[in-house]
Amino acid sequence: MWFESLLRVCFWASAALMAYAYLGYPLLVFAVARLRSRPVRRAAFEPRVSVVITAYNEERDLAAKLENTLALDYPAEKLEVIVASDCSTDRTDEIARSFASRGVRLHRQPARRGKTAAQNAAVELARGDVILFSDATTLYSPDVLRVMLPSFADASVGCVAGRLVYVDPASSGVGRGARSYWGYEVFLREQESRACSLIGASGCLYAVRRAAYVSLYEDACSDFIIATKMVEQGLRAVFEPEAVCTEETNRRSDRELRMRVRVIAQTFADLWRHRRLLNPLRGGFYSVELLSHKVLRYAVPLLLTVALVSSLALAPRSWFFAAAATAQICFYASALAGWLAERAGRRVRLLALPHYFVLANMASLLGFAQFLRGERYARWETAREGAADAAVTDGGARERVGALVEESKV
Repeated sequence: MWFESLLRVCFWASAALMAYAYLGYPLLVFAVARLRSRPVRRAAFEPRVSVVITAYNEERDLAAKLENTLALDYPAEKLEVIVASDCSTDRTDEIARSFASRGVRLHRQPARRGKTAAQNAAVELARGDVILFSDATTLYSPDVLRVMLPSFADASVGCVAGRLVYVDPASSGVGRGARSYWGYEVFLREQESRACSLIGASGCLYAVRRAAYVSLYEDACSDFIIATKMVEQGLRAVFEPEAVCTEETNRRSDRELRMRVRVIAQTFADLWRHRRLLNPLRGGFYSVELLSHKVLRYAVPLLLTVALVSSLALAPRSWFFAAAATAQICFYASALAGWLAERAGRRVRLLALPHYFVLANMASLLGFAQFLRGERYARWETAREGAADAAVTDGGARERVGALVEESKV
């Protein structure tokens, strides 16, 4: 009898924690954002800006990216563009040099040390008062700086993150799942920004006050830990949803899984280094955000396992737990069917979300395992299929971004 009671406690505890992670926390941060909102005091602000584009073997996308960046609606004399090449072995450096006459500077790392090291070096060379970090596969809307920079007029703001809009021209199952997941993440970021501070940014579009940037350790997940570095200085990171960029989703499960495992392993390492901020007595509501949005979310694979095992064990004695176990098995079967459909080159819309949900939680499990083994990532490989064809012109890129911006506002 005691064992059955223990199983019931395990099931309901895991179910309650998952309900909080996916429903309770969004409601909590939404309520806090409404009851004690921290508005940003925006004002006209036109500082010198350095755009840092980190790249490793990005010959396919870099030219379109540079055209897109140079076409931003901002005074040319106040805009600096730096390509930080992490020892690229293709035509990346050559392409960057071809834009030298238009003010683009190339910094090539003397040795391949990874994205964060390349960013650190580029910031040392930068002359801007605000540093905008970007990826080579990401295209910006022309007004992105005009929209982001006014937030820096608020002295409490150290970092401003824009909104990434994923596009999926291939209509793949992984892409569809990623877009659904990302819509949920965007909602959380909006509320966290209003309530306290972002806990992370999209690595392809965030700006940092130069005076607040600190050199990061080389295996850091820079776009995640940058928010914590702001909070440590008494500043905050805020979200600007009108600052829009686009990037293609991965189309294949293996690429998406590999990318997410790398990011999650880095995030675990970052959380461990900054574990003192997981204490709400020290970090206040920011600690609640970290615990709820990151720690508990990454614990979901364990909670899913506990819920399945306990419901299976209780199923012979209870119709409710038999139904719960059956529902879980059907869900995982649909995820497997989604994976098989992808392998067969078929697109089944109804299977995209369960497929991506299981993939994301598998990545959490594998990322945690890599963290425990002491594996660290500094170098990176180009994993995403790319945001633009090599032949994309500036006009074509801007037209596509503009259309997506209008679509995202609907």
